[in-house]
Amino acid sequence: MRMRTLPAATALAVLFSSAALAVAPVASADTTKPIALSDWADDTVVDGTHQHVFFSDPYGNRVVVADYRGDVVATIAGLTGVRDLELSPDGSTLYAALPDADKIVAIDTEYFTQRAEYPTGENSEPSRLALADGKLYFGWGRDWDSGLGAVDLTAETPTVSLDLAAGHDWSDPPKLYADPDNPGTLLALDDSISSAPIVVYDTTSGTPVIRASAEKGGFYKDAVLTPDGQSVVVAGPGNNALTEYRLSDLEQVRTYPVPSEPQTVSVAPDGTVAATVLDTDDTGDTYVFSGGAAQPPSVRNLSHSWMPFNGHYLSWSHDGAKLFVLSGSGANIEFHALDEPRKYAGTLTVSAPATATRAKSLTVSGKLTSGLALPAGTPLTVTRTDMESPKGKSLGTKTLGTGGKFSFTDTPPAGGKVTYKVSYAGDAQHTAASASDTVEVSRATPTLTLDKNRKTYAYGADVKFTAHLGTTYKNRKVEIWADPYGSDRPNKLVKSGTVNSNGNLSVTVDLKRDTKLSVKFAGDARYKAKTVTNTVYTKVAISSSISGHYKTRTAWGQKYHYIHKSKDPVLKTTMSYYPERKQRLQLQFHYDGAWRDWGTDYFPLGTAGKSDVTLTGTPTTNVRLRFRSEYHDTTSGDNVNTTTYGAWKYFIYTS
Repeated sequence: MRMRTLPAATALAVLFSSAALAVAPVASADTTKPIALSDWADDTVVDGTHQHVFFSDPYGNRVVVADYRGDVVATIAGLTGVRDLELSPDGSTLYAALPDADKIVAIDTEYFTQRAEYPTGENSEPSRLALADGKLYFGWGRDWDSGLGAVDLTAETPTVSLDLAAGHDWSDPPKLYADPDNPGTLLALDDSISSAPIVVYDTTSGTPVIRASAEKGGFYKDAVLTPDGQSVVVAGPGNNALTEYRLSDLEQVRTYPVPSEPQTVSVAPDGTVAATVLDTDDTGDTYVFSGGAAQPPSVRNLSHSWMPFNGHYLSWSHDGAKLFVLSGSGANIEFHALDEPRKYAGTLTVSAPATATRAKSLTVSGKLTSGLALPAGTPLTVTRTDMESPKGKSLGTKTLGTGGKFSFTDTPPAGGKVTYKVSYAGDAQHTAASASDTVEVSRATPTLTLDKNRKTYAYGADVKFTAHLGTTYKNRKVEIWADPYGSDRPNKLVKSGTVNSNGNLSVTVDLKRDTKLSVKFAGDARYKAKTVTNTVYTKVAISSSISGHYKTRTAWGQKYHYIHKSKDPVLKTTMSYYPERKQRLQLQFHYDGAWRDWGTDYFPLGTAGKSDVTLTGTPTTNVRLRFRSEYHDTTSGDNVNTTTYGAWKYFIYTS
């Protein structure tokens, strides 16, 4: 059989004769894993004795070995351009065709080492393999210089023969198929031209003789012999079906319809046919005919990319319980192990309204479809997950109606995100399925306030802020956050707690910058989450003084500093520091009964927040002067405080 696994009878004999070969069963679950192949494998072979799967990797010049879960257990390197693989009946030897090296190699399946090699002649390029009646047959050559050869493994020294085509002129190396459980038959396919026939060779005598030959359209993708040895199932060419032919006369027996051209095929020991299709429409890529050709297949969509072509990527496990499939291309090859491939995979859809009103009835509907339709009355379980039941609450069992449709009503007690999950447990013929949909259920908006918005405070003021939360359902907790201006100070939680009986929660904040204060309510099952943000403004601390005066005296209602005109006074300012901050110095003089501007300028602050400005030149005496230091939001170099004016300082020059 094309699945090339260790036959059941032989496997049992090996198992009972050697306890060391027993393998623990793999846990029951479908798996999908990436597998390290350079690109599409040319061939896939299953070793039931060791529960391994072999993949030929011609672009990586190696054979990759994985277990039934898809975990790579070994890599056999140095196999230049490796193509077809074939497993010996006892499972101990893997044969690999190396066309680029003009030879076939035998590999030990326990230790993954090369056991022997069989040169097939210069430019013979063996690429296709099949074991029949003690001989390893191989398709060799290229284009019309191709043929059928064999390695006689029964001879004390294995011998190679090349001209065994029995008169048939092959346009390309033939694909070969045989079944050790049904000796005497070798099937050959020509996949390169439309007029190529299927050829059945009788190998009973040791020399192939054509038993039957018929053109069936050529361009054959893949084929597999049925377990009874009576038929072959062929994938391709050009039609949307697998076709089964009798080996005795190659008359058509039946077809297995698929929606697009099949690419690879495999048959389980019980006769179950599986196939993959290219699936350019992404509607389903793997088909299992568990009920034969008369029933619709079970369909799975294992990949959203086109399925591989021009190779053998589909194989049953040795006992027919699992189905192994490769998908993807390039560096994105995936290994799929289907645990219940004969079961019909169901597609479950659930549709709920996008929004709904809390405590009012809503309707959820959906459909459960399968290749083998489920009857009305099939039970479904429903779970509702919401804020009141975060781990889910059972809504009991609902049933399918006609056509796989279902619907039910529910009155959601909680608002917010409400998810309805519908599940089907599966049965002897169907896999389990589940799906869900989410409804945004309305919640009331709570009253939430925070006092003192847009108030201005002195630098370093300790200010009490009070948040107020109105009516809610269960949650009475709020958080108060303070976010000082400036990228160097993060938003900080300053208090979290339950509001008092009046709905209030207070916190005192030491203000040194403009600050955004937020009160946050996380919401509950009936009231929405809400955040209120206020901004309060904070002045800078400013102090000013004059040095260089010889006396002070109160005049005109102010304290004046008297300075000799020969002395250069220093106007000193201390201000709350911030990187690159500047103070704005304003000078005024008194004339004709009013203060008039003399000039302003910005001066940088040192890291201690100090700025000293020396007045130079020849001043006018006996003129009343004054100055003050100011911080201006933004123009002083930053925006972390609100505009602040320092106190005026007065002085007079004298002779």
